[in-house]
Amino acid sequence: QVQVVESGGGLVQPGGSLRLSCTASGRIFNINTMGWYRQAPGKERELVARFISGTIRYSNSVQGRFTISRDNAKNTVYLQMNSLKPEDTAVYYCCVNSAGYNTWGQGTQVTVSS
Repeated sequence: QVQVVESGGGLVQPGGSLRLSCTASGRIFNINTMGWYRQAPGKERELVARFISGTIRYSNSVQGRFTISRDNAKNTVYLQMNSLKPEDTAVYYCCVNSAGYNTWGQGTQVTVSS
């Protein structure tokens, strides 16, 4: 069984920055993808950024403002979020695919407001 835990959310003013962290633990085999998704109130969950097949994919809405990185030794993925906008407000979820199975974290709230 794989456990996924996110941290780093909070309240920030427009234009500010936050860094999210996500660590996977447990019975981890062959991590295929690690990435971040978000879900705003009344909207569907959407991809933010993820590692897949040795490449990085970003959503158009965060390209150039957010940066995803990872520490393979720690099974940890990070999301550096700069130039935050009110429309970035959402619950951010980490998803890890290990041996073909997706495991989601519990989510961390990011609120961008003055």
